[in-house]
Amino acid sequence: MVTLIEDSQIPWEELGGGIKRKIMAYNEQMMIVKVAFEKGGVGAMHSHPHTQASYVESGVFELTIGDEVKNLKAGDAYFVPSDVEHGAVCLQDGVLIDVFTPRREDFL
Repeated sequence: MVTLIEDSQIPWEELGGGIKRKIMAYNEQMMIVKVAFEKGGVGAMHSHPHTQASYVESGVFELTIGDEVKNLKAGDAYFVPSDVEHGAVCLQDGVLIDVFTPRREDFL
């Protein structure tokens, strides 16, 4: 198991629409993912059975979680309970650090 991870050693995966991601680390119980957005990039509304906690590393994002909508900036964070619909619109180029439990098999 790798426990010390260097960002520069992990390639970006282009997702289209001005969004790319890196799967930084994972095991069966947890996954950490870095997602970079260009201004105007949209993380479409979706839900999943995973619990998600995210940290806004940089930029500004309009986040929607259920019926709540709020602009978050660098240093802010958010939590998405299991099966709650959520999405993001990037208002200023930025990066989100997402943590999922359990890991997202669909990302592997």
